[in-house]
Amino acid sequence: MSEPDLARNLETLDGYLARFRDTGIRNRIAGADRDGGGGVFQTTSPVDESLICDVARSDAGDVDAAARAAADAFPAWRDMPATERRRILIDVAEAIEARAEEIALCECWDTGQTLRFMSKAALRGAENFRYFAGQVTSARDGQNLPSPTLVNITTRTPIGPVGVITPWNTPFMLSTWKIAPALAAGCTVVHKPAEASPLTARLLVEIAEEAGLPPGVLNVVNGYGEDAGRALTEHALIKAIAFVGESRTGSLITKQGADTLKRVHLELGGKNPVIVFDDADLERALDAVIFMIYSINGERCTSSSRLLVQDTIKEEFEARLVARVNNIKVGHPLDPATEVGPLVTREHFDKVTGYFDIARADGATIAAGGGRMGEEGFYVKPTLFTDATNDMRCAREEIFGPVLTSIPFGTEEEALRIANDTAYGLTGYVWTNDLTRALRVTDRLEAGMIWVNSENVRHLPTPFGGVKASGMGRDGGDWSFEFYMEQKHIGFATGAHKIMRLGAG
Repeated sequence: MSEPDLARNLETLDGYLARFRDTGIRNRIAGADRDGGGGVFQTTSPVDESLICDVARSDAGDVDAAARAAADAFPAWRDMPATERRRILIDVAEAIEARAEEIALCECWDTGQTLRFMSKAALRGAENFRYFAGQVTSARDGQNLPSPTLVNITTRTPIGPVGVITPWNTPFMLSTWKIAPALAAGCTVVHKPAEASPLTARLLVEIAEEAGLPPGVLNVVNGYGEDAGRALTEHALIKAIAFVGESRTGSLITKQGADTLKRVHLELGGKNPVIVFDDADLERALDAVIFMIYSINGERCTSSSRLLVQDTIKEEFEARLVARVNNIKVGHPLDPATEVGPLVTREHFDKVTGYFDIARADGATIAAGGGRMGEEGFYVKPTLFTDATNDMRCAREEIFGPVLTSIPFGTEEEALRIANDTAYGLTGYVWTNDLTRALRVTDRLEAGMIWVNSENVRHLPTPFGGVKASGMGRDGGDWSFEFYMEQKHIGFATGAHKIMRLGAG
């Protein structure tokens, strides 16, 4: 343990948290703080289960006030010159960078994510704002589509006030990922962060307003999905909902928004395969397999939670995997040496650890991990299941923790059958040095995103999203604007073309 670094980080964090202990976290609506109509709830740290602060619990009245504030602010934000809107978003990016340490430390304490990953979260959030700020001037660009009698042009206009509902895993980065393109498009936003991780959503709205974002353009309502979330998805003034979270919740949101014909963008769960063929660079494949399931505490939708390893290398690869998994450093998230921290809540901890008995009962072997660490906090040993088959619950259900299930395969056809035999379709990872095999496999993998001989490397201009139960819609580049904007077609006659006459006798 890096004792001096940990002690310094804890002391710095205490200064940042003092304000939350004094005032709690209130809603932010139309540039003003507001108590929740449902009272308060408490947010605690998964590190030691201690109280962080009280948080406003929003009801339908709070959501209505936020939606009306977003609607009132929309015309001026929509009509603001693109260069001015671009300048504000760049100022937001710079302000995020200036408070990067505060964001990272608060996120670690609130979620259990480790500093080695969250130290970059604020910078990635700033990158999201800076990237989409650069796209502002072209967001409304259209096309010229001439026909024999018309000059047909297209343009885009922002859809209006939108709702953004974000999860508790890497909440700051994911919030910026949704909010930045919405603001760049000219939309106003009502943001409901996950109740388990409200700290950095509060920081984001403060940072944005201090950087010049007009009041009401970004509003934050805290609370639970059954109260604030449902009120947001059903509100008539909210034209679209961008949601990141569980597939079951995504289905509910779609139903709740149906009566108001709400547009929805759903980034949902995954049970993603990483296929390792025997001709792969096994050292690099091992690094990528470990990184994509045990980093971020395994709490990410793109994690490679199913290892499909060719039977000719299974014994060697799993043996090396066991040694590495047993060597992963689990500990305090503010210690820079820590690789895996505690899981986010007691409820989630119980869910993840419950799969240890489930896997044993189904016939899998716990080759590494399989238990909790310590008596305080929600720490879980990084876990590896072997001797698994794809019909076991540990291979079919999204565990969303530092738990990997290894399944052997013999042939390329078998690997594809196993990989696609899932309700999900978010990502896939393929390790092979055979280019033609890589082309065949990626063509047939049922996933929205696939990486070959690589871990997940996010590139903002590319489309991010899944198929099947992993969601609908795409983030990134122009795909984000397709969601937050409406297409408009205008046809100009180029001459006095013949118009059919009715009723002329």
